[in-house]
Amino acid sequence: MSLCRSDPTENDSVEGLRPNARGPGLVTFGPDRVTEFCKKNKLQLIIRAHECVMDGFERFAQGQLITLFSATNYCGTANNAGAILVVGRGLVVVPKLIHPLPPPLQSPETSPERVMDETWMQELNIQRPPTPTRGRPQPDLDRGSLAYI
Repeated sequence: MSLCRSDPTENDSVEGLRPNARGPGLVTFGPDRVTEFCKKNKLQLIIRAHECVMDGFERFAQGQLITLFSATNYCGTANNAGAILVVGRGLVVVPKLIHPLPPPLQSPETSPERVMDETWMQELNIQRPPTPTRGRPQPDLDRGSLAYI
């Protein structure tokens, strides 16, 4: 059994181990297994990858496990977002989404000279959380903020 390539079950209500459709030797594991593993190993959180999730990240087992996938539009067909995780003081984890590019315009009127409408990016940026500041914190900033990473 390969735990490196095994996946969580489809939701928190499916417990235990089950065969995984991705191949022989792989399993899906329930939230009960995540909780047991964390407790036994004195962990608060597991962060894993190697599974394409549509929103770039996905929480499982009441937040004890996070699946992270940074490649957008996986294999050119998935149209999934990617994500990175920012880990702040106190181990506060904040996901930052990476949105896929829009599909190319296929209309006959489209020419290389025509400027592409970029309102899609403006709409995505409105929904994104702010990126934490880099470098040394300024004295007037709140010490609990993500600027103190």
